[in-house]
Amino acid sequence: MFRKLRNKFLMLNMSMTSLVMIAAFATVYFITYNSIHSEIQNKLNARSEMQLEIKGNDLPDHPEKEGTMSHAQYFSSDDPPSFHIEVDGNGKILNINSFMDLPDEVYEKAAETAWKNKGKNPTITLGGKQWQYAVTQVTKHVMEGNGQEYTVVEDKYQIVFLDVTASRQTLFRLLTTLIFVGFMMLFVIFIISLYFANRAIKPIAEAWEKQKQFVADASHELKTPLSIINANYDALLANQEETIKSQLKWLGYIRIGTDRMTKLVNDLLSLAKIEDIHSETGKMPFNISTAIHDVMLSMEAVMMEKGIHLSPSIEPDIIVKSDSEKVKQAVTILFDNAIKYTNEKGQIGVSLIKSKRQVIFSIRNSGKGIAKQDLPKVFDRFYRADPSRAHEGGGYGLGLSIVKTILDRLGGEIHATSEEDGFTTFTFTLGGIEPPNPPRKS
Repeated sequence: MFRKLRNKFLMLNMSMTSLVMIAAFATVYFITYNSIHSEIQNKLNARSEMQLEIKGNDLPDHPEKEGTMSHAQYFSSDDPPSFHIEVDGNGKILNINSFMDLPDEVYEKAAETAWKNKGKNPTITLGGKQWQYAVTQVTKHVMEGNGQEYTVVEDKYQIVFLDVTASRQTLFRLLTTLIFVGFMMLFVIFIISLYFANRAIKPIAEAWEKQKQFVADASHELKTPLSIINANYDALLANQEETIKSQLKWLGYIRIGTDRMTKLVNDLLSLAKIEDIHSETGKMPFNISTAIHDVMLSMEAVMMEKGIHLSPSIEPDIIVKSDSEKVKQAVTILFDNAIKYTNEKGQIGVSLIKSKRQVIFSIRNSGKGIAKQDLPKVFDRFYRADPSRAHEGGGYGLGLSIVKTILDRLGGEIHATSEEDGFTTFTFTLGGIEPPNPPRKS
């Protein structure tokens, strides 16, 4: 299922990226193509302009002769090679104006092809090169010696051929470069997309697995008290003639099973309520030092029963802006957890200090400790490092998970350290320290 979801993400990302890249590369290619095509067309148009004929003795470079100025004189040697062929109305060659040494057959073939295909395909191949041509009717602008000027349209045509081999090669190189770069980019984007798709799917897959594990664990935990209730219910049915007083033992077992189920359901509801992202946390300034003292006082009797020695180190009058009830709930769970796993006549140390804009709470207890490989899992739901003590005190492995969820919602952090047969320490940090109230002036 998650592989299909990952592939869908991958295909969507690759499709969108490919479309954007193709659009960008196509834009670059067509802009370049139009620019080169326009440049070629401008050069053809310039070479196809009307000729200037001067009648008199003012012809440039030939002051003693009259004649016609060839427009080829206006172009530099840096321009691509070109030649001109004049033909009559039937396409018969009248004149060839070329600086290249080409066989007459080539000129004849060029004129014949251009005349037959004029206006259809203005590109032909001659001598291994590509030529673009333009067919125009010959027009002369006549200037006479007496100052008179007029235009003459003759019954013949001029075919201008321009070498566009270099331009076509440039376009071809650009196209192959864009295709090569495109495939390389697609390959790189595929690798990157695959990496991020896997990263995007990973938390979803983990959440799904945790959800499945949660349902399985919850079902397993509910199975035990339900079995107790069913077994004792059957015992009651087997002794229907007995009085209620004589059956109190079975009823007591049923009560134990229902109490355990009630605690489990309440813990699950509490966890679900805390994790609800739409529920608001009521953050108000309160004295966290006093709140922790209150929790310690409520645990005093239980600690005395186990002979636990408490060593508190609470910095007084620390004011934080947070949810006081949720903070007290987290501290109570940590205290209860510490008492549960402290050895007889063991020690519990509690400290509360402030550091800059944070408050740091730490609770440390002696006991069996937590194995190093189990530390990363202590905040998982239903996780217990010691399965043999699964239901000691009615615990279901949800307490530390509730604490972590509370601190996550309040913007805090919690972590655990432990030494086997030594001390286990849970430490959380919480922001929102309020500055002390300034003393009132009398």
